[in-house]
Order: sequence, then C-alpha cells, then structure tokens
Amino acid sequence: MKFHLEASFRLSADADKAEAAISDFFKSAGPILQKGAPLGQGAKIVAWKLAGSKIDLVIDSDRFVRAHDALLRLRRPLSELLGKEFRIGVRGMDISKFEIAVESERAINHKIPYVREIKFEDGWLLLSLDVGPEGTLGQSEMENRIPDRIISLLEDKLQSGYGGKTEHWELLWESSARPPKFTSDPTEEMQKAGWIKHGSSRGQWIYGPQATHVFRTFEKIVLEEIIQPLGYREMIFPKLDTWDVWKKSGHAQGVYPEIYFVCPPKTRDPAFWEEVMDYYKITHEVPLELVKEKIDLPIGGMCYAQCPTFWGFLQGMTLPRDELPITVFDRSGTSHRYESGGIHGIERVDEFHRIEIVWLGSKEQVLEEAEKLKACYKHIFEDILELHWRTAWVTPWFMAQEGKTGLAEMSGAGTVDYEAVLPYNGNWIEFQNLSVNGEKYPKGFTVKSQSGEALWSGCSGVGLERWASAFLSQKGLDPANWPVEFQKRIGEMPKGIRFL
Repeated sequence: MKFHLEASFRLSADADKAEAAISDFFKSAGPILQKGAPLGQGAKIVAWKLAGSKIDLVIDSDRFVRAHDALLRLRRPLSELLGKEFRIGVRGMDISKFEIAVESERAINHKIPYVREIKFEDGWLLLSLDVGPEGTLGQSEMENRIPDRIISLLEDKLQSGYGGKTEHWELLWESSARPPKFTSDPTEEMQKAGWIKHGSSRGQWIYGPQATHVFRTFEKIVLEEIIQPLGYREMIFPKLDTWDVWKKSGHAQGVYPEIYFVCPPKTRDPAFWEEVMDYYKITHEVPLELVKEKIDLPIGGMCYAQCPTFWGFLQGMTLPRDELPITVFDRSGTSHRYESGGIHGIERVDEFHRIEIVWLGSKEQVLEEAEKLKACYKHIFEDILELHWRTAWVTPWFMAQEGKTGLAEMSGAGTVDYEAVLPYNGNWIEFQNLSVNGEKYPKGFTVKSQSGEALWSGCSGVGLERWASAFLSQKGLDPANWPVEFQKRIGEMPKGIRFL
C-alpha cells in the first residue's frame, strides 16, 4: 500500500521570517513521521514550499504511517514552533491531491464514497480521492479518519468479493429423526383449509382464527416455559427504527437492501396535499409520483430486528450492580423485512410476528442466562413440539454485516441457530436463534455498570411464522397428529370463517 498526499497548512500570518525554522523542523521531522513503523519505513516529506501564509507539502508514505496521519502528526508541533517563536498560528489544512495505491489481483467497479476515480493497473488499484476546492474530503474528514475507513472498506471488498464472505456454520446437536406425520407444503394446505389468506402487500398474510390460535398457543408455551420461570418482564419496544438507533446497533452498516423505509410528509397542511386528494377523487388512482414529491427523506425504517429500539430506554444510563441481570421481552407488534425474491409461504415473509427476548448483565450473567434459555428451548422442541431439529454455531448477524467470519473474533459471543427439517422438500429452515452479542449494544448505547465491569447482552427472537412452518410441516394440520403435550396446551380449535 502506498500513499501520495499534497496538502497545505494555512497560517494566521505571513511566515517568511520563519522559513529557516520551518526548514529545520521538516529536516528533523523523521522521528515524528516514522514513529511506530519498522526501521526505514513510515512517511517522508518529499517536497515543501513556503508561500506567504501557506506551507505546501508533498508527503509519500507506506501502510505503516499513512500520509494523512503524518500530516496530522505534524500539525501540533509545527503550531507550537510557530506560535512560541513567531506568534503565528496554524489555522487549518487544505488537501489538493490524495492518491492511494493498493495491491490487488482484480479491479473493483464500484463507487466508493469520497473516491473520485479508481483505476486498475499492473496489479495495483489506484484511488484518487475527491479533494480540492470542490471536493468532499477535507480537513474534517481527515480528522474523522475517513481515509482509514475507505481503506478498510476496500480491503473488505477485495477479500469478500461481491457475493460476501461465506458465513461460518458448525453443527452442535441434532435430535432423533422423528418420522413426519405430514409431507405437504403447510402454507398451501392452510390456504386450502381457509386458515390463511394473502394480504394486500407482498410477503404478508392474514391469519384466520385457526392459524391465530396456533400462534397464540406458541406464545402461551413461551410464556409458561420461559418467560415466567426465568422472571422476564414485559416491555413495549418502538416499531420504527430511526437512523440514530441503527447507527448505534450496527445495522446501519448493511441493512438498506432489506428494510421498509419510513418517510414522513413534508407538511401536514391539507392545502399542500390538495392536488393529491383531488387527483384521487377524479381518477380513483393514487398519484404516486406526485406523492413522492411531497414526502420527506426517510427518518428510518419499520422494525427490522426487534431489540435495537429497546436500548433507547437504557441509553447513557449507569445500572446498579444489584439490578443485573436485566431480563425483558417484547411481543407488541410486527417486524418487517424486504425479502426480495426469497419470499415463500409463511416461512419467508416480509411481515412477521415475533417475541423478542433480551437480557443484559456481566459476561458471566449473560452466558449463564443463555444456557438457561437453551435448556428451555430444548425442552419445548423435544418434549412439547417433538420436532426433528438441530442447532448450529453460526456467524452472528453483527459480524456478518461487517463482513467478518469465523468465531475467534467473538471472545465468547456468538449465535446459535435452531433449524428444523421441512419434510415436503427436505430443506432445513432456521426457526429460532439465540445470540450473545458481547459488549456491542452496551457500548453502542453507552450503558454502564456501577461496578465499572463491562456489560454484555443477549437476544433471542421467537418467530411465530417460523415456529408454525417447522411444526405444521412435520405434524400437519390435523390436531389428531399433534403431540399430546401440545394438544393439552392448544385445547379446542376455533371454528373458521365460512364463505358462500
């Protein structure tokens, strides 16, 4: 990796009288420019010129001391020199040219923020950053480490390719292979039986009395076998996630292709919307292009992952040691995820229903709570639902979104997926997960413990559509084929709605 930077220091006054001192400073700047680098490596000033109240610099460097870091390192000692001896201040920095060369076996035809042009020549990717009077990369962006983030993003793209990295998957445990009582697609059979109907939106279903009763029975099982015995308290989490929440939770790194964006109107004034309303009154059609002009930028999106909004309740707070662990759950509304072409039946939908279980405490408390939940899930899936299921250790969502794989980076955190076989097609479906997220959320939302010890957290989403897919695909719609323990809990099935 190589860097070439052309920049200027803006001074508060003409510095011609200080030229000799500036020259001596740059000649002796080696230790500043090479600190932390192997012997003979680092950055170097290849040219400089004093022009009145401006010092022009050309810096070349390697990966050990990047040119922008070298420029920032020079600013303070130069300011001290000019201030003490000549009463001249360093007012700021201007960037006129910034080029980065990265070794690569292939080109990248992808637009990267703050990069004006990318070329691929003789095994090198040559990046010209967007600088200069009309550029987007200036002093503020340099101070905020934007060049470093560009390099990290580039390295990730070179390593992962366009398809992303292969996620880790490691089998942990598998139940006995119970013979299925059913081999048809449960969604198709539920439609034929009048249990469900398509909603008006893609990936959306309307659940009739029978399907809803099955869902409520799953909820009852979760309440009786997990929530109540483990002492979880119910909360209501917001179902609109703002950008601020997603930035702190980490979702803002990659959530965009999968969310339903929320845009408020530019104003609530009826006069502003009158032409839209009049158009509909005349045509009985909604003028979507006109509506698009009258809505504001997205403020966020509909709930994608249920737990991030909970952390606003704790944000910036310090928790007493005797309050830990905190164990809560939410079941107050739907989640929404744009599944593109992957929607299928009730297994993969855009609108789904979940119970979200969240816990927070010391590392030891969070890991202990995770084991309690795993034991509860095993009891439910083995003794009540009697599923053919398995568990796998997988790349957690928060690592997958950041392009990371493997388990070494997690230091005790991680995700367990619960999968069930679908007899009608032989595929395995993830129908439950449990994640220990480490310090990610407490750090992201600045939640601290009174004792000063690091806080960890975990979350586990119970997806009712996924539970129904796993259960009904193996047991079918006839209650006579359902396990005895489940029959005890579901009781009598309600009558459906008849049509002529």
